[in-house]
Amino acid sequence: MAERRKYSKRYCKYCEAKVEFIDYKDLNSIKASLSERYKIMPRRLTGNCKKHQEMVEKAIKRARAAALVPYVVDHKRVIPNPFEEIK
Repeated sequence: MAERRKYSKRYCKYCEAKVEFIDYKDLNSIKASLSERYKIMPRRLTGNCKKHQEMVEKAIKRARAAALVPYVVDHKRVIPNPFEEIK
């Protein structure tokens, strides 16, 4: 039989702090729920409860619309310069 991985029980940090509302302008708490590629991290990784995860998602979407948080990582694409001579 395969052994199950034993994960430590994660607790919602917002429930412990008794947070009623997550503001989209509070970038420190929002960025904790974003990956390095600015994707929203799931509940199983952050440990948020359903109510607070939904609040975090709404706050992230509002912050993205207000241009406080980017939608994606700024990739540097290599585009050849058409005015440069090809060797």
